Amino acid sequence: QVQLVESGGGLVQAGGSLRLSCAASGSFFSINSMAWYRQAPGKQRELVAAITSGGSTNYADSMEARFTISRDNAKNTVYLQMNSLKPEDTAVYYCNAAVLAYSGIYVRSVELWGQGTQVTVSS
Repeated sequence: QVQLVESGGGLVQAGGSLRLSCAASGSFFSINSMAWYRQAPGKQRELVAAITSGGSTNYADSMEARFTISRDNAKNTVYLQMNSLKPEDTAVYYCNAAVLAYSGIYVRSVELWGQGTQVTVSS
């Protein structure tokens, strides 16, 4: 069974930085795109940034200047470096991955979510 495990959340003051990590574990054929989403209280989950297996990135307009997504394919891990954090960045951050998982003798595309990690930015 494949799962995503996030780490790196916490409490930080406005203007500070945090680095989130998300590692995929288990048995799978490959990981295609990986992404970070976030969900603030009372709001819908929104895309923060995404990265393909080749390293192409895509950011939400409001976050590109402060956040950087990267991945280490050898470690099956995606990172989110967040700088100049603001109170409005407070949310649960979720890792997402499109994985080709083994299913018997076949592989099938599976979308996975991590359990979420809380990021709280104090003013």
